[in-house]
Amino acid sequence: MSALFEVGFCGLGKMGLPMARRLIEAGHRVAVWNRSPDKAHMLAALSTSCVVCGTPAEVVTRAHVVLLCLADGAAVEAVVFGDQGLASFASDSGVTIVDHSTLAPSHTRSLAARWRETTDGVWIDAPVSGGVAGASNGTLAIMAGGDAARIAALSPLLAAFAARVTHMGDIGAGQATKLVNQTIVMTTIAAIAEATRLAQQVGIDAAMVPVALKGGWADSVLMQTLQPLMLTPPEHPTGSIRTMLKDMQAMTEFAEQSGIKLPVAARVREWLERAVANGFGDADISQIVCA
Repeated sequence: MSALFEVGFCGLGKMGLPMARRLIEAGHRVAVWNRSPDKAHMLAALSTSCVVCGTPAEVVTRAHVVLLCLADGAAVEAVVFGDQGLASFASDSGVTIVDHSTLAPSHTRSLAARWRETTDGVWIDAPVSGGVAGASNGTLAIMAGGDAARIAALSPLLAAFAARVTHMGDIGAGQATKLVNQTIVMTTIAAIAEATRLAQQVGIDAAMVPVALKGGWADSVLMQTLQPLMLTPPEHPTGSIRTMLKDMQAMTEFAEQSGIKLPVAARVREWLERAVANGFGDADISQIVCA
């Protein structure tokens, strides 16, 4: 097809798949690529406005804006600069990358500079929070770093899966905010897990804890959604302990580079490391209660 697609999307994991689906359902033309093509073909079956690409390089020939939702920094670097990567065919085309992956801020700045030098394109770091449910319901929160005008121009597109897009500063500021988010999230999950263990040990009906605390200071989305999963593990994990450990390790490195000590977060990271070592790496994050 000769017509350019409005947007490209690379990475159809647990978060990326519902995000891409919402773009299609919103009427956007989408060129998709995924390492394993099954999910991409499933999306293409939903609408003729979605086309499956064989490589990231093909995606960038069909779109001037490419969204990434990948596992880690190594995956982002491979998709963008690897063999048949986005940079292969984006030279001097001014393509905008919107990276929804979670990376170290320093890595993001390095990738953004390389993308600009290689292609004269723009890089926006735009990690998300809200989980698979937020992606499916279109209620994700995006914390973005980069050019404010470009982010504002992209907001109507991102509204397909995000309820809020907040500009946090220059390149890397979005990733820094995501690490702040993950610090709050994981230390809170750890506190809920310890409280659940305590309730079970002293004979309280742990299933009633979210009910009893609803509306109080200890209540939260995490209390209401994750604490029940600590008692009845989900059949399909929505976010793994291994992934959270990756983010907490990035947080630790960022804090050290910034000269900040985070003793509570450090202890939680050690808990995650033990959980992975004990075989819980691929378990849902709620199962930290068992590790």
